[in-house]
Amino acid sequence: MDVRKALTIAGSDSGGGAGIQADLKTFQELGVFGMSALTAVTAQNTLGVQAVYPMTKEAVAAQIDSIGADMGTNAVKTGMLFSSEIICAVSEKISQNQWEKVIVDPVMIAKGGASLLQMEAIEALKKYLLPLAWVVTPNIPEAEVLTGMTITTIDDRKEAAERIIEFGAKHVVIKGGHDEKLEDAVDLLYDGTEFYYFNSKRILTRNTHGTGCTFSAAITAEVAKGSNVYEAVATAKEFIQAAIEADLFIGTGHGPTNHWAYNRKRGILNGTNE
Repeated sequence: MDVRKALTIAGSDSGGGAGIQADLKTFQELGVFGMSALTAVTAQNTLGVQAVYPMTKEAVAAQIDSIGADMGTNAVKTGMLFSSEIICAVSEKISQNQWEKVIVDPVMIAKGGASLLQMEAIEALKKYLLPLAWVVTPNIPEAEVLTGMTITTIDDRKEAAERIIEFGAKHVVIKGGHDEKLEDAVDLLYDGTEFYYFNSKRILTRNTHGTGCTFSAAITAEVAKGSNVYEAVATAKEFIQAAIEADLFIGTGHGPTNHWAYNRKRGILNGTNE
């Protein structure tokens, strides 16, 4: 039996909507065995991040060593890495294990506004991790930080994608959820040569906590299963759209998305779900 595996290297969200919790739920829903290396523990709920407790770089490296020495993985996703020391340790271990299918979600700011990446770590991210990225998935504010430019139009996004490719990433997906001027949520994929657009209906809801983690985790799962990047992004777009549409209404702040909605929706469409 060929069990496909995916490793998430990210922080823990005690509220369960983002971070490794969202990643592992997404991997499971898409039929991939999920593993994790914890970079930080957060005290977090729908109202925001109350505290962040980072792991040491040695602890992060040891977790990755354990996976690499025994189980291996078909794809790797990085999320909240917090510090330059952790970014350097993660980059070193990815290189040592010769893992090529690396999906980088450059997590910087939580939904409630709390910083999840120290400012000096941004340079380490660009220098050490982005050159290893098979896919990098910034939202518009993250793309602005990475490129140092203001992004207001689709053409701006295309220029930002070109700049991010210059850091060494093989593919860039700039997510469009923050561009509320457009009626649809439009994600832009750039492979270094061509641009591709993925449109979905914008859902007016505050319950979007963990959407970035979930989207990149879905890409990771699909890449682990052998999909090309275009196919993986297309599935991830459907997955996150279903997760946002099927609102859970948990908490009083920015609530989580519905990780089981994609498969439940497909079951209804196929006539297999009661």
